[in-house]
This record gives sequence, C-alpha cells and structure tokens, in this order.
Amino acid sequence: MIKKATYLTITAFLFTAFAAFTTVDRDATSWQVDKAHSTIKFSITHFFTPVTGTFDDVDATINFDPNNLAESNIDVTIPIESVNTRNDRRDNHLRSEDFFNTSQWPNMRFVSNSIEQTGDNQFVARGELTIRDVTRELDLPFELKGVMDHPMQENTRVAGIVANAELMRTDFGVGVGDWAATAVVGDQVDIELNLELTTSI
Repeated sequence: MIKKATYLTITAFLFTAFAAFTTVDRDATSWQVDKAHSTIKFSITHFFTPVTGTFDDVDATINFDPNNLAESNIDVTIPIESVNTRNDRRDNHLRSEDFFNTSQWPNMRFVSNSIEQTGDNQFVARGELTIRDVTRELDLPFELKGVMDHPMQENTRVAGIVANAELMRTDFGVGVGDWAATAVVGDQVDIELNLELTTSI
C-alpha cells in the first residue's frame, strides 16, 4: 500500500508540474497600453515641409513574450476621430470624405499574423493593416526597450516598445479627387509608435 501511495503521489506531482509548464509555455503575457504615457505619431509632407500629428486614442490587445513568440500577437485599433495636427480645420478635413471618411470608416486596424525576432530586443510583427476599405500586408518592426517591476504600482510590470513604419497613403485610398495627387500632400507617411505597457503579476 505504501508503494502504491508513493507511486500515486509521484504521478500526481508530475502531472501537476507538466500542466503548469504547458500553461506557461502556451500563454504569452497580456499587456495593457498606458495611454497617458504612449504616443502614436505620423509625419507627411505639405509641399516640401513635413507636417506632424498624432492619434490621441488607441485600443489594443497585446500578448507578447520574447520567449514565446509563437503565441504572441498584436491587435491595434486607432479611432481616426482622435487625429490631432494642432489645427482644427485641417483635422476636420482629414476626417472628411476627401481623406479618411470617418463617418463610413471610423477606425484603422493592424492585426499581426506572426512576430519574429530579428536581433537583440528587435522584432517584427507581420500582419495586415486596414484603412478605409483597403487591407494590405504590413511589416511593423519594433524594439523592446526594457521590462521592469513598476516602482509606483504594486504587483505590476512595465515595458516600453518603440515601432516605426512607412506606408503610402494612396495605397489605402486616403486622398480622393484632387487630393489623390501628391504635389501638395505627399504620399509617404512615416509612423512612430511609442508605447508604455503594463501587466499584472
């Protein structure tokens, strides 16, 4: 009976340990965007001069673990109404049918299909970006700036991510009619995402 009990105890212990390991291996860490300390910036030329702006709102589901990229994924939605170029007239024009047409397509969205490591703390999220009614493949390179225990929030970790990308607005139909031309408003848009992320531990 002692041997049988010992066998059952060892078996139960091994099963529990295996279950715990597979759970850790399966789930990537879920992070929340700290909007107060994050920015989404863009730059595009007007004639010859770069004009910068931000999108001041973002909704994101970020599951990321450098040691478990197979289960890591990013799903980011940006409400275009939150566009801010520090000029109300220009912002309203960007929301209009001439550009984003937010009454019909209020959001842009990026969803990753895979995340790969390309160097020390360097990664690329490969996925699809949808703006207006157009969806195109996009590679989004990003750098993990660091991860640490949050000094001001108990049982919380904080991480920093910086991402940069380039896209062509005309690929997504942003700018119609006279505004489809690129002599006044350029075609290439440079995007920078500075994201502060937190997770409970």
